[in-house]
Amino acid sequence: MFAGSSIGLILLAFGQTVVVVCACFDMVRALSVPRSHRRYIASTVFRTLAVPSIIATGMSALIAALSWSWTDVCMSTFVMVAIIFRLHHDKDEDSWWKGKGKKLARWARRQFSSGTTVAPALG
Repeated sequence: MFAGSSIGLILLAFGQTVVVVCACFDMVRALSVPRSHRRYIASTVFRTLAVPSIIATGMSALIAALSWSWTDVCMSTFVMVAIIFRLHHDKDEDSWWKGKGKKLARWARRQFSSGTTVAPALG
């Protein structure tokens, strides 16, 4: 029901657009010269859109399964597996996200750690 409504169709179209943009930037990344600005931008955009693309494709596959459209389930699953494969297989040094995981984890630890310190007893 939701997938056939206007809001559902808009969300599905937006999700498919994210997947197409992600795939296009992956292709640009694959064809660009290593350590170039073009590859840096393409790699950053691909890595940023990969997880939302996987989620959108998974939702599309789920909706197709609920509507008993097995061809669409197979195609969505293929696209999802291809994005996951490209994300994990091609480790790229030309991404803004390179090394950001540790930096973000350190920042999160500082933000969420207990900010209260106990003062030493005077005496």
